Amino acid sequence: MRRNKPITFLATAALIPLTALALASCGGGSDNATAATAQPTTANGRPATLGVANSDLGKILVDTQGRTLYLFKKDAATKSTCFGACADDWPPLRADGKPQVTYQGHPLYLYEGDEKPGDTNGQGITAFGAAWYALSSAGDQVSGNASSSSGSGSSSGSSGGY
Repeated sequence: MRRNKPITFLATAALIPLTALALASCGGGSDNATAATAQPTTANGRPATLGVANSDLGKILVDTQGRTLYLFKKDAATKSTCFGACADDWPPLRADGKPQVTYQGHPLYLYEGDEKPGDTNGQGITAFGAAWYALSSAGDQVSGNASSSSGSGSSSGSSGGY
């Protein structure tokens, strides 16, 4: 009986590297390297879950409920400059109540004027001192017009302040 435990332990120890090797080989190619470096994170570095959806703007980043995610051109790297009334209109994306999620160096925001998943009403709005844009899956600003006229235009407090 006693001999059985070391054999089980050795078999398990050998299985772990083989499983890791098999999982690493499943992805195939350089796309995995890009995906790994583009992993969205919270401000404290924890991973966050995002998705990509087709929209009238092309493929854009969305949260787990399909809501469009935006970048704020006034932000400096991963540091948010949107507080107070700005954060009321453009709520920061949070994961499990944790600090703001960032992606490819951009803090991520939702727009309160987007009424349902897939809306892009915040696209191209200038509010709180800079423009707001949806993001591509590469983390770049998306150009194009908003999906509908409802909710688009200037945001409350668009003339400044945060």
